[in-house]
Amino acid sequence: MRETILQTVGLTKRYRKFTALDNADMTVYRGDIYGLIGRNGAGKTTAMKIVTGLTEPTEGSYSIFGKSGQAAQSEKRRIGCLIENPAFFGNLTAYQNLKYYCYQKGITDMEQIDKVLALVNLSDVKNKKFRKFSLGMKQRLGIAFALLDSPDLIILDEPINGLDPIGISELRETFHRLNRENNITFIISSHILSELYAVANRFLFIDKGKVLKEVTKQELDLECSRCLVVRTNDTKKTAMLIESRQGIEDYKIINSEEVRIYDETAKPDEINKMLIGENVGIFGIYESGVSLEDYFKQLIGEEN
Repeated sequence: MRETILQTVGLTKRYRKFTALDNADMTVYRGDIYGLIGRNGAGKTTAMKIVTGLTEPTEGSYSIFGKSGQAAQSEKRRIGCLIENPAFFGNLTAYQNLKYYCYQKGITDMEQIDKVLALVNLSDVKNKKFRKFSLGMKQRLGIAFALLDSPDLIILDEPINGLDPIGISELRETFHRLNRENNITFIISSHILSELYAVANRFLFIDKGKVLKEVTKQELDLECSRCLVVRTNDTKKTAMLIESRQGIEDYKIINSEEVRIYDETAKPDEINKMLIGENVGIFGIYESGVSLEDYFKQLIGEEN
């Protein structure tokens, strides 16, 4: 069983009459790169601020590394976060900026600075002034800041914002490498599904403070893939027939009334005729599949 790093139950945050987060449940496992997807103002940042202790929930609870309540406070030292960007000083170098924050955090081992700069591929520019950094380099320095305490979990709010394709690619590789080589779990928020899709393995969709869906990347792929949907009163018999009579193996039983066929050679008229001949009730046969963007729009109720 995978270790649960973070779990929230009914997490709610109200500001007078405005509800920023509404009864949100989420589960993050060790090794995840967990993507929070939602429009600006959807509640992503609020959830991150509650978990990191920047604000308190109105209702609900959460556990970190298996600890909840007061016991969770000591576990927060295992979290590195970049929610409200640290104020890096333009006339200081990357090394000098991190040294300043080491003093702020009470870190006495200055070798940690070189270590985190190496982790984000900034060793070669550690003596370069921050004001001369590209946006992508600035974002990676922010991640180095989040790594100073050697965290097991890193929480990043919209780190991809404003980056060009090269910057996005570099940051993506940084996430994957830290996740793979250092076993760091990530929670990353974005309002752009296509960009986060290339990084994350699990996703939580949120809108107007409410959680809409939590899915794995594999489940998301199935939801979006082009396929032939067969809605029937007997999915087991339908699956058996399309495999034995049509020679189709690339299919999935979705629920008690739906089978999805991913084989592009599948012919709906032939499948319809075969099922009718075998007295299988058919509610409908149709093609399905959407782009990531359209899938997101459907979830939040903004279909074209």
